[in-house]
Amino acid sequence: MNEFNFCPKCGSRKIQFVQNKKWICSDCDFDLYNNVAAAVGLIICDAEGNVFFETRAKNPRKGFLALPGGFCNPDESAEDGAIRECFEETSLRVEAASLKFIASFPNTYEYKNFSYKTCDIFFEAKVRLENGEKLLDAIHTDTKEVSAVTTKKIASQKDIDDLPLAFDSAKKALSVWLKKNE
Repeated sequence: MNEFNFCPKCGSRKIQFVQNKKWICSDCDFDLYNNVAAAVGLIICDAEGNVFFETRAKNPRKGFLALPGGFCNPDESAEDGAIRECFEETSLRVEAASLKFIASFPNTYEYKNFSYKTCDIFFEAKVRLENGEKLLDAIHTDTKEVSAVTTKKIASQKDIDDLPLAFDSAKKALSVWLKKNE
């Protein structure tokens, strides 16, 4: 768990983490809740039913496969965050009306020695492709975030288990998605 040595409000050293959810300062009565951050992921398939994955270009989990997605911005819905993240990372335009909720799972995102508790929200999405264009040909990645792209056929739980996925929540979401599409 993340630790604070000083109260962010008064600077006192009398800050403690309680009930696995908040920091309290006994000197100034300050409470700081450890609320989760909303994050989104998209399951995007091509015409042949292959699922699109990115290879992460930076930590956490650099070199592992991930679904397109990321953190929601303040004052942004999960749907709007999913559409924005997908466009930023891949240049693909997701049809808002095509978003279909799959599942949500808790996750821990370790970044620069800080643990962020997240609620990862997953959607299935359709993308607009031009006349017969292939999914991988339509993608233009943000090379700071994505080092490579690929598609993988997901026909069984073993296919999911064999993927070197960056986040366990994505594995769980793909499992739910697979069951919904059997």
